[in-house]
Amino acid sequence: MTQGNGHSQEPISNLEYDFITVLHNKAEAVKAYETYIQDAQTANSQPCVELFQKLRQSDIEQAQEIRRHLQAVMEHGKM
Repeated sequence: MTQGNGHSQEPISNLEYDFITVLHNKAEAVKAYETYIQDAQTANSQPCVELFQKLRQSDIEQAQEIRRHLQAVMEHGKM
């Protein structure tokens, strides 16, 4: 999205777009895990509940890290 002179003609850079997209996907996954956890609880499968909770927590932590990177990229154009 940038020209040879380094100036963007788009409202956001490719890197900003990439981080926004990944952050959106992580947020959707976190939301979906709530359903998966409920399904595992309904099935009375504690090991599955625990795994889905673990995966959900991992995605939350990754989303927080992605958000920090996105903020830096938006402020400075890169990390």
